[in-house]
Amino acid sequence: MIKSISNLLNFYNMLVFSTVNKSFLKFISDFGPLLIFFTIYYKSGKNLTVAIPPLIIATLLAIAIVYFVEKKIPYVPLIGGIVITLFGGLTLYFNNPIFIYMKPTIVNVIFGSTLIIGKFLFQKNFLKFFLQQAFQLNEIGWDKLNFRWAYFFIFLAILNEIVWRTQPESTWVNFKVWGILPITFIFTIFQLPLIRKYKI
Repeated sequence: MIKSISNLLNFYNMLVFSTVNKSFLKFISDFGPLLIFFTIYYKSGKNLTVAIPPLIIATLLAIAIVYFVEKKIPYVPLIGGIVITLFGGLTLYFNNPIFIYMKPTIVNVIFGSTLIIGKFLFQKNFLKFFLQQAFQLNEIGWDKLNFRWAYFFIFLAILNEIVWRTQPESTWVNFKVWGILPITFIFTIFQLPLIRKYKI
């Protein structure tokens, strides 16, 4: 009996620490490259040309680390990494910052459109495909969560367009690093009642 309880506690500890480590790894892989970009941008006298190459390298390195740790392709970060590399490269090649300004817009439009088109045209819930290992919902819950995230991505795209088109470059950099993540975190917190309501 004692041995069984001990084994159960060991399993629980492994599960908790595994979850914490994965969450920490995801946070570092998402925020680490942005922090490097932010730091180099200001240390170089607000020079995007200097800050973009480390951002690209750090992003690709973060994707590689997640792949080796989790032993699976991180599709969402991979898409983001490809777009960062493409638009960062275009910014450097043409010496025009508009490409990197529009990167968050393009990424969020891609994610939002994928969720909407996948559901309407292909009857596929791509959010469920990516998150079903994290928690289980019934179909009504998945559909509602799917559209909430789709509209949220579109909202972020519009917000990014407003910021970079109306504000100085430094304000956009601060928004990209310190604005998008907290907004996303708050939005995620507000989805918890829906998840609890439709959780299987």
